[in-house]
Amino acid sequence: MDWVHVEGEDRGEVKLFALSTCGWCRKTKELLDELKVAYDYKYVDMLMGADRDQVMGEVKTWNPACSFPTIVIKNQVCIVGFKPDQIKAELGYGQ
Repeated sequence: MDWVHVEGEDRGEVKLFALSTCGWCRKTKELLDELKVAYDYKYVDMLMGADRDQVMGEVKTWNPACSFPTIVIKNQVCIVGFKPDQIKAELGYGQ
């Protein structure tokens, strides 16, 4: 499963690692949609075999606990969990 791209304003690369059944992941996607930012996401629980192993390895480098949602912004900042204020701040939105 490739990354799913959501069109929006370019605020730097935003990657969301999520689970399809996770309420906090859904809230994070809804927040990004409300902010109208471009982002890519992957439902890790929908992957199998080597694809899943590879993506979980990437998640683990950012978030050793491998919990969801895991958001990586500009390949520099990792936010774990649904933290709207922190997400907005890292994307350059005033608080």
